[in-house]
Amino acid sequence: MNILALGAHPDDIEIQCAGTLALYAQAGHKVFMAVATNGNVGSPTHSRDEIGAIRKQEQINSCALIGAELIWMDFDDEWLFNDRPTRTRFIDAIRQADPDVMFIHGPTDYHPDHRISGQIAEDARIPASVRLVETSLPYIKKIPHMFYMDNPTGLGFEPEAYVDVSSVMKIKQDMLRCHVSQDTWIRAVYGDDVSITDMMDKNAANRGQQMNVAFAEGFREVKTYPRTGNFGLLPGFGR
Repeated sequence: MNILALGAHPDDIEIQCAGTLALYAQAGHKVFMAVATNGNVGSPTHSRDEIGAIRKQEQINSCALIGAELIWMDFDDEWLFNDRPTRTRFIDAIRQADPDVMFIHGPTDYHPDHRISGQIAEDARIPASVRLVETSLPYIKKIPHMFYMDNPTGLGFEPEAYVDVSSVMKIKQDMLRCHVSQDTWIRAVYGDDVSITDMMDKNAANRGQQMNVAFAEGFREVKTYPRTGNFGLLPGFGR
């Protein structure tokens, strides 16, 4: 299968579903990681251009750990809008990956870029398969099945399904640690005793406790018509 995770910022995908992606990659599936914004405001010291370039390289480094292909969409951080050019780019991201399964941000997430990227991805799901919706890439022949990723702290998100990521938790942590600039940013904002993995580790442990394993990731199913898959598409699916 082809698997596409679409996140708003560099590091979002790692926090929410990198363990699940690592399991897909280990099973021989093709994984794509699409990042909508370039993260060009996330630095206490660098210019916008400097931090944008740094964050792109960090994302490349993270993808390399599981052999994922990066789709870099390059919108400005904090300025993502649901307009025609943006939706067109999202359609092309889906067409490039031609996914069987997609992971997107859900509507209860705290960050506007997260919510907007999830809504655009959900809205682009069917147009990506429509011949007369003309973009730079040809239309795809199948409509992917979509899952909402967890929220960063789990707040306001009730999983319908879980994936046990205990065996790949170190890979998940290593992928997130590739985002060195964000560890610097977090420590500058919240203090030196807070690391980039703290919040992720806590939520993964909490989700793991809910399914009686060490670490897990939680998901909900996107219910929009047509339903082209089910929870059985998740690796090691548990409820």
